[in-house]
Amino acid sequence: MKFALRYLPILDWGRRYDRGKLGGDLVAAVIVTIMLVPQSLAYALLAGLPPEAGIYASILPIVLYAIFGTSRTLAVGPVAVVSLMTAAAIGKLGDQGIDHVTAALTLAFLSGAFLVILGLFRLGFLANFLSHPVIAGFITASGILIATSQLKHILGVSASGDTLIEMLHGLWMSLGTINWITLLLGVSATAFLFWVRKGLKPLLLRTGLGGTLSEVGARAGPVFAVLATTLAVWAFDLADRGVDIVGSVPQALPPLTLPSFRPDVMVAMIGPAVLISIIGFVESISVAQTLAAKRRQYIDPDQELIGLGAANLGASFTGGFPVTGGFARSVVNFDAGARTPAAGAFTAVGLAIAALMLTPLIYYLPKATLAATIIVAVLSLVDFSILRRSWACSKADFAAVSATILLTLALGVEVGVSAGVLISVLIHLYKSSRPHMAVVGQVPGTEHYRNVDRHDVVVQKGILSVRVDESLYFANARNLEDRIYDMISRRDDLEHVILMCSAVNAIDMSALESLEAINARLRDRDIKFHLSEVKGPVMDRLKTTHFLNDLTGRVFLTQHRAVQALSDGASTEFSPSRDGVSV
Repeated sequence: MKFALRYLPILDWGRRYDRGKLGGDLVAAVIVTIMLVPQSLAYALLAGLPPEAGIYASILPIVLYAIFGTSRTLAVGPVAVVSLMTAAAIGKLGDQGIDHVTAALTLAFLSGAFLVILGLFRLGFLANFLSHPVIAGFITASGILIATSQLKHILGVSASGDTLIEMLHGLWMSLGTINWITLLLGVSATAFLFWVRKGLKPLLLRTGLGGTLSEVGARAGPVFAVLATTLAVWAFDLADRGVDIVGSVPQALPPLTLPSFRPDVMVAMIGPAVLISIIGFVESISVAQTLAAKRRQYIDPDQELIGLGAANLGASFTGGFPVTGGFARSVVNFDAGARTPAAGAFTAVGLAIAALMLTPLIYYLPKATLAATIIVAVLSLVDFSILRRSWACSKADFAAVSATILLTLALGVEVGVSAGVLISVLIHLYKSSRPHMAVVGQVPGTEHYRNVDRHDVVVQKGILSVRVDESLYFANARNLEDRIYDMISRRDDLEHVILMCSAVNAIDMSALESLEAINARLRDRDIKFHLSEVKGPVMDRLKTTHFLNDLTGRVFLTQHRAVQALSDGASTEFSPSRDGVSV
């Protein structure tokens, strides 16, 4: 039973499901369904796929996530950034005779398989290698790229490009072919949608509608734009005057589909699939944990990997493309009162009804309206304040954010996110390779020891106390040696050096060799080398080596005990076995 509960969270919340939860889930499902129909069509357009692919990607994946996911309110489906990455990935397979639909199915399959494998082996921590500033920079740059890519639909022109420069050049070269009717529809829809975000709900409340109905009406803003522009195109035969429309959409449930298992296609898609998986998981888990914290609920990151992986596998076999948890939809789902993942399953039912009954109604839907929906949605992702905040906090983070934004805009999303991962790792290595080290002294009248450069402290003659604020490993071992050698070179009176290890959580072989080298060099200068406040796991590691036997000094339980002992008997011969206790 434990095994089933571990991998099937539905067995946990499902057995406690009642009528009270049903009401909240149904209301949330109605609101999210209304919101998701135009979004699904728009994100399929963004991904370079037929509009129905967006609806298909929002039915079975939602159901599978409801079964395997742990978030009660996460709304899974197509999202802007993943759709853009999908478009960039499948666009490269045109020369290999693989159509975009099959390529997208393959991408979803590989992404889903990768996520499930990570979840089964409990490797969710790998996503931590992508820092939040880098993610924020990538999403900001992606929002700019997405909005720019949709301007061609607003203008009614043909333009292409994967980078900001290519897109702007394509738009500039096609300005002479603007379809002014399309431009009018697109600008009107965009302006209306921007107003709807903040202005429609207060207006509905003033008319006397209740809070719930006003919320539904505000969320239905894109639907109003779709209806109005579709009616305009149909009534005035605007399609015959150059307005690009969606056209025929199959009136059916998602079909059974298969990804391509050709080796060359799989190899071409595996890189983008990994990047999409990481970005999608980071975005999804951030939203899920934020919303769960508000209700004191728990999110299991490893099970989330399995839930998202199952959703993507479902998309690959039902005509969809890669999906993940969406921020805007999840917040709406939460605010609308969703209590369990059943809200997602009810949303899937609503979308299935839409696929069966409503698709003929969108034949005359102008693509400019879908483009407006995308632009309004993604511009909320653009956050240049991350540059100011990262500059104030850390120059290294600022460099990472700036590089990620510039590379994404200049070279495309895949290069941008790959660079972001690499930069995140390099920043970590850089910071940890130069650990903060401080000479410490005793705060008068206490047993506390603090940095001599920050506090008024007492420093004992003949003793150098050094605190290192980082675990010791291959990247910083040499720096540790150099810094200590530099410190002792400035003191002619030294008899003892104490390395305070309160912040050291691990010591690898390279660091151990550096400690041995320090010990030997200090011995040659008749200076004893001591350790203090060594943590239990680190002490266990040291006991498996000969380092403690060769140590010229002792291992002390506390820094204060070390200073007291060495101050009282500086000439005493010390043995590591006397006080080899750690915490």
